[in-house]
Amino acid sequence: MEAKAVVRHVRMSPRKMRVIANLVRGKRVEEAMGMLKLMPKAGAVVIRKLLISAVANAEQKGEIDVDQLLIRDCSVDNGPILKRWMPRSMGRANRIQRRTSHVTVTVQET
Repeated sequence: MEAKAVVRHVRMSPRKMRVIANLVRGKRVEEAMGMLKLMPKAGAVVIRKLLISAVANAEQKGEIDVDQLLIRDCSVDNGPILKRWMPRSMGRANRIQRRTSHVTVTVQET
């Protein structure tokens, strides 16, 4: 049995989030929680909260032993891009893209 949790529109680049997601994919939940708690990256906080939510969803289903959970999948997809403009010299402007992410964590019992 598996459970998942999704967070959308995270105001962080998917490229930065994927670094953290690749580290925790395939690990046991306790081990991943320890790694995320000590990681100095801002995306680790988001993925840690999402992992807590996925474990709570698994516990709510009632059929899963929470101590035996494994992170089956942790994927980061592109969200909508917020377009902003920065003024430059001589009346020009450069476009700035504020990227967002959609993160999905799936846990399953080993």
